[in-house]
Amino acid sequence: MNAVNRTLSGYRRIVIKIGSSLLVDPKTGMKGDWLRSLADDVAMLKARNHEVLIVSSGAIALGRRILNLRRGPLRLEESQAAAAAGQIALARAYSEALGHHDIQAGQILVTLSDTEERRRYLNARSTIETLLKVGAVPIINENDTVATSEIRYGDNDRLAARVATMMTSDLLVLFSDIDGLYTAPPAQDPEARFVERVPVISHEIEAMAGDVGTELSRGGMVTKIEAGKIATASGTAMVIASGTRLNPVRSLDESGYGTWFDAVGNPVSSRKKWIAGQLGVCGRLHLDEGAERALNSGKSLLAAGIRKVEGDFVRGDIVALIGPAGIEIGRGIVAYDSQEARAIFGRQSSEITGILGYAGRSAVVHRDDLAVRPMTGDNEG
Repeated sequence: MNAVNRTLSGYRRIVIKIGSSLLVDPKTGMKGDWLRSLADDVAMLKARNHEVLIVSSGAIALGRRILNLRRGPLRLEESQAAAAAGQIALARAYSEALGHHDIQAGQILVTLSDTEERRRYLNARSTIETLLKVGAVPIINENDTVATSEIRYGDNDRLAARVATMMTSDLLVLFSDIDGLYTAPPAQDPEARFVERVPVISHEIEAMAGDVGTELSRGGMVTKIEAGKIATASGTAMVIASGTRLNPVRSLDESGYGTWFDAVGNPVSSRKKWIAGQLGVCGRLHLDEGAERALNSGKSLLAAGIRKVEGDFVRGDIVALIGPAGIEIGRGIVAYDSQEARAIFGRQSSEITGILGYAGRSAVVHRDDLAVRPMTGDNEG
């Protein structure tokens, strides 16, 4: 188990979750000064070569004010209408704040199905990965305009954890109006002690969580602990910290003050262990010697290195990778259906568009989706 690093310097890819109460004042609307200070922090992180993703609440809170909806709990259709209006304002605010630093923002709206269903999961991940590759900052929120109580995450803490694991992020930062985990709700117990570090989320840690959500936020400490279980089990460290002051990221980086949760392993190794541990495979890709060497040097599997395709599979399935000696050398998540793979195997990447009629993905199995067994002297050729 890896001990946490109490500054942000050791984490390359960081997901930052923003609670509604930080962004929106129920009387005055968007807290512009706070958002601009967050944008300053994001620019600082990017200047230090961090990749930044933001999971932001606030659409419904903004929208209910824009549409002048009644106070108190909203009906489902009112929440959806508020989200529809508020999401436009939220996206515009982020775009303008980041734009002052010449940083582009990209809006991603997701539902539970987008991280549960294989194809949607891969499409969402590919879109976010592309935004990061071109230097943009993905702004991610639950698609409250269509989500219902049966299909929603219910809070953006767990959504942020799902995004962090989907994107193999190194750190998940949960900013809200609370500064971390206490041994008991501090408002009720004056003897409550602040918890600086959580090596593992035990039953004792879960028992410490109390529902401390605000009027604008559905998430309390219970959902933050649930998010921690999702993130840390997949190799992503997590910190719960107060975001109430200006420049919350800089404050966290300089002080380290928050409750830090250790990750199990690292995101990439945890993902590869999951891939390698799948009992069933839906197909087999037979590789040539060059492809085997490429995989063992950390590269992706290209169509040109495949000699034969076996099985009936769809994009997102686990396939076995068979080396020239006929031995399984690894497993991976395939980026093409079996019919497509049969059409392009052995061909150069530049030929794929002409064969399939559309611009396919450059790799049949991306290196991040590969779990490869090291080559031995017997099959190095």
